[in-house]
Amino acid sequence: MSHIRVRIAAVAVLLSPLAACSPGPGPDAVARTAGHGGAAEPRDRPARVSVVPEGRAVGAGRPVKVTATGGTLTSVTVADGDGRALTGTFSTDRSSWTSRRKAAPGTSYTVTTAATTEAGTKSSDRSVFTTVAADEVNKVDWRPGTDTTVGVAQPVSLVFDHPVTDRAEVERQLKITTSERTEGSWAWMKDWSGRDRVDWRPEEYWKPGTKVTLDAELKGTDSGDGGWFVRDYSTTFTIGASRITEVDLDRKLLTFERDGRKVRTIPVSGGTPGGDKRSWRGTAVLMAKEGTINMNSETVGLGDAYDKMVDHSMRLTWSGMYAHAAPWNARWFGRANMSSGCIGMSDADAAWFYGQVRPGDPFEIKGRDTKGTVAPGNGFGDWNVPWERWQEMSALR
Repeated sequence: MSHIRVRIAAVAVLLSPLAACSPGPGPDAVARTAGHGGAAEPRDRPARVSVVPEGRAVGAGRPVKVTATGGTLTSVTVADGDGRALTGTFSTDRSSWTSRRKAAPGTSYTVTTAATTEAGTKSSDRSVFTTVAADEVNKVDWRPGTDTTVGVAQPVSLVFDHPVTDRAEVERQLKITTSERTEGSWAWMKDWSGRDRVDWRPEEYWKPGTKVTLDAELKGTDSGDGGWFVRDYSTTFTIGASRITEVDLDRKLLTFERDGRKVRTIPVSGGTPGGDKRSWRGTAVLMAKEGTINMNSETVGLGDAYDKMVDHSMRLTWSGMYAHAAPWNARWFGRANMSSGCIGMSDADAAWFYGQVRPGDPFEIKGRDTKGTVAPGNGFGDWNVPWERWQEMSALR
């Protein structure tokens, strides 16, 4: 009997490892065990949200990027101290959001987010970052003014207070929208004042009735050596009727056309041939109707040739060429060019003509003896640049 007991014990020893290698309890069993004093199931953690840039005194000029780790973003709001929000777009999987605009200098932004995990855990977060102030601010003078009606040759023109060395970056922020889907191009030049300037015009004169909007979303853009832009600019205007003035200095005649129909011909006297008093040729654009003004020849480099009050003055260039009443030159109207560079006419003709034109109307001037073509920056001589060359003057070409 003792021998039999030894054999049974040996079998038991051999079977015990097999029991250790047999399948364990299934997931349901583990869950049940956990519910009865076993190890607890891991709790679902909320998504972790990060914002770039972050902190105080951070650099401006970058988009704001929000990223969610371990979840997706359901909403993002980035607003400055005045409540103005930066709009942006989500990535396809909504794991990140990037602002469309850049952070402006000297601004505090509050970032408010909401996120959710795949398991449905929701969370929200709020953070603040502040950008350093600009060392130098660049400002803009623009034309035409808002809610104005202008002539068919009026370009959109922006003149900058300080140099713009990163022209491509600035031009990317400029948007022209028209009711007629008009195609055109920006072109960079030097204004008569010596400042940097960029103009937009179509290939040909505007179609009358076109509504035009400029959105210069420059806030947060670094212009290069000239400093930062800290605000946006916008203007909306309408193109009026087609009013074209042709000036033939050889014939000493001005012809006014409205909507393609000749309305009136006026005898004039242009700039005196053979010297600095000659008129400009090419297309000049009526810049402003200035009424009665004092004209002093010393201001345009002609010594003390004249100093008088002049009626019905219509500015054509920054260099001082006008169309105006010139009764002192009455004997030369239609006969000879004897002015100091302007286009003079009688009081009666000037009064009538002054009432017909508006800023933005083109003056197409021709003549053999002139001192050259109106430059783009001398008023609005934009139309004297061939279209192909004009397009090449864009910083994005």
